[in-house]
Formats: sequence, structure tokens, C-alpha cells
Amino acid sequence: MLPMPSRRLVSATLCALALLTLWPSGAVAQAPRRITLAATSGLAIRQADSIVDRLARAGALRMRRVQADTLLPDRTHQRMVQHYAGLPVHGGEIARQLDRGLTVSVFGQLFDDIDIYPLPTLSQDAARQVMEAAVGGPLNPATAPILTVLPLEEGGYALVYDATLYAGGESMRYFVDAHDGSIVDQYSVILTQGMAGTGLGVNGDLKKIAVTPLGGQFVADDSLRPVPLATYDMAGETDRVGQVLNGGVMLSPSDLAADPDNVWVDPASVDGHVHSGWTYDYFFRALGFQAVDGNNLRIISLVHPANRDDFPSATSRDIFLFYLNAFYCPGCGPDGKGILVYGEGLPEDRDFLGSRVDYFTGALDVVAHEITHAVTFFTSRLGTRDVPGALNEAFSDVMGTAAEFFFQPPGSGVLQADYLVGEDIITPPLAGLNRSLEDPARFGDRDHLSKLFTGFADNGGVHTNSTIASHAFYLAVEGGTNRTSGITVNGVGRPRLQEVAEAFFRGFAFLLPSNATFALARAATLQSAQDLDPTGELRNALANAWRAVGVQ
Repeated sequence: MLPMPSRRLVSATLCALALLTLWPSGAVAQAPRRITLAATSGLAIRQADSIVDRLARAGALRMRRVQADTLLPDRTHQRMVQHYAGLPVHGGEIARQLDRGLTVSVFGQLFDDIDIYPLPTLSQDAARQVMEAAVGGPLNPATAPILTVLPLEEGGYALVYDATLYAGGESMRYFVDAHDGSIVDQYSVILTQGMAGTGLGVNGDLKKIAVTPLGGQFVADDSLRPVPLATYDMAGETDRVGQVLNGGVMLSPSDLAADPDNVWVDPASVDGHVHSGWTYDYFFRALGFQAVDGNNLRIISLVHPANRDDFPSATSRDIFLFYLNAFYCPGCGPDGKGILVYGEGLPEDRDFLGSRVDYFTGALDVVAHEITHAVTFFTSRLGTRDVPGALNEAFSDVMGTAAEFFFQPPGSGVLQADYLVGEDIITPPLAGLNRSLEDPARFGDRDHLSKLFTGFADNGGVHTNSTIASHAFYLAVEGGTNRTSGITVNGVGRPRLQEVAEAFFRGFAFLLPSNATFALARAATLQSAQDLDPTGELRNALANAWRAVGVQ
């Protein structure tokens, strides 16, 4: 029999937690089975702190990560995952902020009344076979199915094996019942959208590109920044891209994007490599965060995952994955640490619903958007569907926009910073490919919580719902009136845009749990804003912006 924490202790602790007034005044408490923490002051912090520590001592909370705050000295952030009988509980997580050892805030969600037998009757190898049969390809050798407790939407809990597999143009997360081998749940985790040479980018702009001499030519392997940052040219070999993502094929130096004289002529490679470097610079220079994990983990990008000449015969799957998309694939690659893939766009004589689509690396906000997905994966690990997925997408749009304003002059033209996502590669902008933080309804996206999309499409509306949060970012900066609520917000002004971005970065990367709600996102960004600006001006602007989009 496995050693198990006292269920009576854990359940009693969580029941006590449910009775605490942890939400700000006016918020609605959640059902007892899913207990939400949002402690930001006084007695609520002391009570939450005591309970979190008690659960940690009982083994019901275990530390996943301790991260130093990159914007405020003396601040650290702990992430603790809920466990039952030594097994992780999917979606149970606490994020606690400390100031020299004293708790500043606690956000998270925990599950109560778990009562399942923790020993599987199905082997790990058998679960692996179920997953591989479902996805039509092998599990990445760098990963293995993990025994997990899964809360069920219809009530109760299941003992499952959890793993993510890439095959057939899709990266899927599977939860396989640890007794009968059935697939309990599944969903996509694809997250869409020392020497210098020179080259022209997708939009004809001259750029410097950080390269390394190799074998008589120059390759897109950054030798100037402290992070391993490389861009690989897949030469349109779509099948090989899939093998690389699933860890079956190792990338080699011969795969690196290359040029013989260091005057680069492939715009997709130039922009892919340069924009990745600029995004690294933005996170480091503006936010103090190094690469995607805060510790200079390598950044690998793949360009030309398909060939434009092959477009007429391409399958619809490949068109919407490798031509009309960019994505971050978490857990992909031979080392299982994730890879970025940038779509090929369309041949010059083709359009998509009347719009011209160029190489996806040509938009700085798209590259920064995808790299932010990697940052999220290594920090808060927001989910990829439903509301957590929408918040994940919103955070990427916010950081992509902030990176644009950091490097480009404001304006409405090409290579100018604005609140449109992907406008430099899609002309004219198009619903489904572009999003507007300023006016979400322009492309049919949501600008208010009352309009939340609750269907199954788009992994539960992760893109169309994302603009509820990203529009709040816009309103906090620029001000304006929300179309749906009619509420007018006085923003802090564009000169303080990066301050609002800092509040979102700290809130989304450090304070949010993986299964966050819009209400938790609001609470976390307000706490972050107060931490950064004790005058309360930044917090007030954010509070009014969230109220305008219907999040209280």
C-alpha cells in the first residue's frame, strides 16, 4: 500500500480554506469541489499561508518551481502542485509571491474530496501503446506517460496516464484511464501563431543577423547572445519536420539556415532569426527574463516547413499548419524542450479569402507571440483550451504587441507598432488570422465576458476569447470605451505601455496558476500592478479596464 497523506487532514484543511474570505469584496465563491485562492492582503494572506504550509507538510502540495522576480528585487515566486497519494493532480496549483520571505499574494485552485485508489492496473507501456495508436505515431523518446489524478468535468476523479505526442501534423495531450485503457480526455497543445551578417527581411527592410562561420559558409546560429539561439531551414520537407518535432530525427548543423557570403537573401530565415533575437532582447532588457525559461534555455526555430511550390497539392491539414500558421510545440524536439515553427505563407499568385499571406517570420509580433507561448509553458503553464487557453493566447498577444512598441515606431504602416497582430504579413488583415487588441469585434472576436464563446471549436475559443483580456491591456494603456459595456476607461497613456506590459508579465508568468480563470487573471495583474506602482495609478487603470470588459 502506498504511503498516503491523511485524507481527513487534507479534506479538513481544504474545507477550512473554502470558508475563508479570500476573494476581493464582491467576488463569487466557487463550488466546494474546486477551491479558488486569491489572497492579496491582511487576514486572507495569513490564513491562506497557514493552509498552504499545512498542505505542503502533509505532502498534498509539492514545489514545482521557485523563480526570482525579474522586475522587483527581493521578490520570489513559488509554484506548488497539488498531489494525492504522491501523484500530481491535474490543474491543482498554487502560486505564492514572497517578499524577503513574507507572503505578498497567493493565487491558485485546489480540488477537494479526492478519493480514488492510487495504484494502476494498466502498465505504463500499455498506456503508451494506447496513445500511440490514437495519434498514429510514436511517443517522443524524451518523455513518458505520467500517472496523474484527473478531475472530471462531470464530477469525480480518474486515475490516468498523462502524456503529449506529436504525429500527423498535430500535438495532442492524452489522458488514458489507468485501469481500462480508455482515453478519458484529449486536446491539442499546438500553440498558434558573435558575428553579424546582413539580409533583407520579408518586408524588404535591411537587418543585421547574428551568425556563426561554419564549413566555409555562415549559419543562423547566434554567437552574440548568451542563449543558444538557432534557426533551421527545413527546405520544405514537411514529413521531416514531423519527425523532428516528435524527436525521431536529430537536427544537425547542415540543417541550419545558411548563406555563402553573409549577405543573406532568404527573407524567411533572416526575419526568423533576427526576430527571435529581438524577442530574447525584449524579455531580457525590458523584463529581466532570460530566454524562455528565465535561465537561457535554447531557442530553436524552424522555417520553410513546407514548400510554396507544393501548395496546390498540399492537404488541408498541412495548409493550416505549415502554410497559414505559426506555432510553438511544447515538449517537441529530440530533447523534449519545445520547438517553434513558422509557416511558409502562400505563393505570390495565391491568396486566402482575398488576403496575401507572406512568411510568418516577417511579423515581429507573431514571432514574439510564439516565443511567449514558450515562456508561459516554462512559468505558469496555462492550459491550451477553454479559458486558460484564452488567457495563454492573450498573454502572447500582449507580449507580442509590447515587443513591437519596444523596437518599432508607432504607426499604422508596415514595420510600425500598433495593436493589430500579424498585420505585417497578412494584407489586408483578415478575420481568423489577425486579431485587434483595440477593437476585437473588427474580426469577430470577443470584447466582453458576457460574450464568451463556449463551444468546442478552436479548443474552446482560445483565440476569439483571448481578446477579452488583451482588450483590457489596450484600454489600460490607451483608454477608450468598450463597445459592449459602454464603460469608458482613462488609460495611463502610451508612454507607460511597458509598465502595463510589466504588470501583465508578472501576473501571467509568476502569479497565475495553470488553470486560471478571467477573475484570477484580473486579481493577479492588479496585484502585480500594485507591486510595481505603489501609488495605485497603474492598478486603478487596470481595474477599470477589467471592469469594462466584464471581469470583476
